[in-house]
Amino acid sequence: MLVDDYDPLKGRMLQILDKDGNVNKELEPKIDDKRLLDVYRTMLLTRMADEKSIRLQRQGRFGAYPSSRGQEASQIGPAMALEETDWMVWAFRELGALLLRGAPLWRTMLYWMGNEEGSRYGEGVRITPSSVPVGSQVPHAVGISFAMKYRNEKGVTLCFFGDGGSSEGDFHEGLNFAGVMKTPTVFVCQNNQWAISVPREKQTASKTIAQKAVAYGFPGILVDGNDVLALYSAAKEAVERARRGEGPTLIESFTYRMSDHTTSDDATRYRTEQELKYWTERDPITRFRTYLMKKGIWDDVKEKALVAELGQFVEEEVKKAEEHARPTLDEVFSYTYAEMPDDLKAQLDSHRRDPGRKEG
Repeated sequence: MLVDDYDPLKGRMLQILDKDGNVNKELEPKIDDKRLLDVYRTMLLTRMADEKSIRLQRQGRFGAYPSSRGQEASQIGPAMALEETDWMVWAFRELGALLLRGAPLWRTMLYWMGNEEGSRYGEGVRITPSSVPVGSQVPHAVGISFAMKYRNEKGVTLCFFGDGGSSEGDFHEGLNFAGVMKTPTVFVCQNNQWAISVPREKQTASKTIAQKAVAYGFPGILVDGNDVLALYSAAKEAVERARRGEGPTLIESFTYRMSDHTTSDDATRYRTEQELKYWTERDPITRFRTYLMKKGIWDDVKEKALVAELGQFVEEEVKKAEEHARPTLDEVFSYTYAEMPDDLKAQLDSHRRDPGRKEG
């Protein structure tokens, strides 16, 4: 098993594709060509939608936005291992995983435009809303997993968080509960090296984040986070293990945030151009594209056509989001709780009586 061969305490990292797109044939997963091309399409769509989203924010058409540039494999690889009945719990930077799991792009854009309807992904799409408070989604994911286990369902919950999230109490409480109760949870820590401006080495003295799983009684594995095949393979094994009732797994995706933390950040103030250059040479999309070309199922002509197709698609999704009706203040109140508490009812009644009144 991969979690045995790549024990993080031994200092080993799982890699199937190297930075030049060369594949380890012994570890290469069996994925048909159509699926591989679908994955590449989603990775490229994620990058192009991400770039468009940053431009929209600069134009005042988005609120603050967290770029996922450089982390496409880290998100899409694990999501590939899920089935429709499984749940995905995300933080705020997992655009690629959302798209792969069926969340409409225009709805995700609607969310970053400040419309809570953007969190409604459609019937049967098992994705929770974004959880921006760092690490707070970890206990939610464990709770969903525990509920499925209690109901004798065979579902699995995939939970994303960052290296900064692993410094929060929610992380430790969630993993401890998951270990004790053997919940069917797959934890994916996107270790992108920076918790805003705090480097990973100032967050923990632990050599890896993956090895933290050992203290909670379940496996952890360190994976090259820019290798979509390695992430898929590790997650597939973890998902199958969870589905068999053998409990959780922690996957540390060793990746890099190539953009700013959000559009409110300036990463040039705390990291070097040399560091960025090093990781740019390990771009997950370039790596995977090279692999597909070496397999003979992709070429420059297909690339050009896909870029044109996705560019048009992204523009259509932006238009759809911007033409969607803006929420009323009544709807803002109604989205806060399933059953509105008395204090909010009083505020809403006050607004309805005097909608033009401003609170002092």
